[in-house]
Amino acid sequence: MLDLQRLRALHAVSVHGTVGAAAAALGYTPSAVSQQIAKLERETRTVLLEREGRGVRLTPEAHQLVDTAKELLAIVERAEVEMEERRGMPSGRLTVAAFASAARGLMPAVLADLAVRHPALDARLTEVDPHLSVDLVAKGAVDLAVVHDWDVAPLSVPAGVEQAKIGDDHSTLLVPVGHAFAGRESVRREELGGQRWVCQPPGRVCHDWLVRTMRAAGHEPEIVHQADENPTLVALVAGGLGVCLVPRLGRGPLPDGVVEVRLDPTPVRRLYALWRKGAARRPAIAESVRTLQEQWPKIGAQASR
Repeated sequence: MLDLQRLRALHAVSVHGTVGAAAAALGYTPSAVSQQIAKLERETRTVLLEREGRGVRLTPEAHQLVDTAKELLAIVERAEVEMEERRGMPSGRLTVAAFASAARGLMPAVLADLAVRHPALDARLTEVDPHLSVDLVAKGAVDLAVVHDWDVAPLSVPAGVEQAKIGDDHSTLLVPVGHAFAGRESVRREELGGQRWVCQPPGRVCHDWLVRTMRAAGHEPEIVHQADENPTLVALVAGGLGVCLVPRLGRGPLPDGVVEVRLDPTPVRRLYALWRKGAARRPAIAESVRTLQEQWPKIGAQASR
C-alpha cells in the first residue's frame, strides 16, 4: 500500500522544484524528504527522481504518481475541513505563505493573535514571492497566502482560488540627502525621467510596476542596482547610488542620508488573502482572514507614520 506521507513528499518536490525547497515547505530536513522518496521508489520498484545538474527531474512514472497524490491529498483536505467544521473552531496545521515585507511587518502580529486565541491551531509561515505563492495555493502546497498587486500590474488568480482584500499599502519615493527632490513635498511621475533607479529584479511585482508606470509617463527607467530585500534598496539609496520606490509596510525607520518624498499620485499596492475554494469552510481559514483584516488598520496606520 502506498504511504500518504511519501506521496506528499513527492508532490512537494514536484511543486517546489527541488528537494531542499520541498523540505522547507514541509518542515522536514532535505535528508528526510530524500529518504521518504527513496522508500517510495522501493515500494513502487520505480525510479522517481533523476539527477539534473544540481537539481532533480521527475520521471514520467513520478508525474503519474503525483497526479494520484493530488487526488488523495484533496480527499484528505476535504476530510480535515469537515472534521474542523464539526468542531467549530480553528485547529490543526495551517501553512501560510507571505511576501517579504508582509512576513516582517504584518504576520508576526497576526500569528501571535491566532496563537493566543486559538491554541489548537498550528499556523506556520513561509516567506514566498506573490507570483509563486498564488501557484502554491492553487496546487495545495500551502493553505493560505498573503499577496499583493498594483493597479498597473494586477495579480492573476486562477480558477479554484478565492480572495479577500486585506488593505492598501502606500509607497513613497526615497532619495539621497542632497538630491534635487530632497527638499520637495511631492514629485509628479512625469518628473522622474533621467533618474538612476534601485529596484527589485525582473519578475517581481514591484519591478513590473516601476517599468510600466515609468513607460506610461514617457520614460524608460534606468535600473542600475537590483536587490530582493527592501532594506538593501534603502541602504543603496543611503549610499547615494540611486532612488527607489518602497512600500511602507515592513520598511522600518529610514537611515541617515535618506529622504522620503511623496509621489503624486501616490502609488498603492493592494494586499489580499488567497485560499482554495475547497478549504473555504475551514474555520482556520475564515479566522485567519478575519485576523488579517482586523490587524491591518493597526499595522497600516503604523506604516503610514
